Amino acid sequence: MNSSFGIKYIVQFILFVALQILLMDNLVLFSTGFCFIYVAFLLFLPIGINKVWLLFLGFLVGFTVDIFYDTMGIHAAASVLLAYLRTHLLNLLTPRDGYDTNDAANIHIMGWRWYLVYTFTLLLFHHLAVFFLETISFGTVWYTLLKVVASTLFTGIVLIIVQLLFFSSKRASRT
Repeated sequence: MNSSFGIKYIVQFILFVALQILLMDNLVLFSTGFCFIYVAFLLFLPIGINKVWLLFLGFLVGFTVDIFYDTMGIHAAASVLLAYLRTHLLNLLTPRDGYDTNDAANIHIMGWRWYLVYTFTLLLFHHLAVFFLETISFGTVWYTLLKVVASTLFTGIVLIIVQLLFFSSKRASRT
C-alpha cells in the first residue's frame, strides 16, 4: 500500500462523512427515504482489504456519523455489520477468474449485475440494522420496513450516480 493509496481513501472518508453530515441529513424523501451516503466509503474500498482493518474502518465511519447525529452507536453497529457481511458477500459473488485484489467495487469493472447485487444487498442489511436499532419496537414494523426499502432504493440510486460520475472505468494501477 503506497501513500497515494492511503491519501485517496482518507479524502474519500472525509468527503463521504462531510456529505452525510452537511447535505444528506437534510435530504429526506417523504419522511421515509433517507440517504446514508457515508456507507459508500466502505462499499468502495478495495476488495483485498484486510478484514480486521475493514471492521475498524466500519466502526470509525459509523462512530463519526454517530457523533454528529447523536445516535448512540446505531450507525457504528450498522457499519460494522456491513463491513462484516461485505467479506462474505464478496466470497459469494466471486467471479470465475477471481478478483484482482487492487480492484474496488466499481460498476465499470465488475459490471452492472454484480454491482447492483453487491450494493443493494449490503445496503438492505445496513438499513435494516439502522432503522430497527433506532426503533427497538416491532409495533411499527411496517412503517420501519417502508423506511428500509425507501432508504435502500434512495441510497442505492445515489451511489450508482456517484459511481457513474466520479469513478474511473480503468482498473487500479499495480504498485
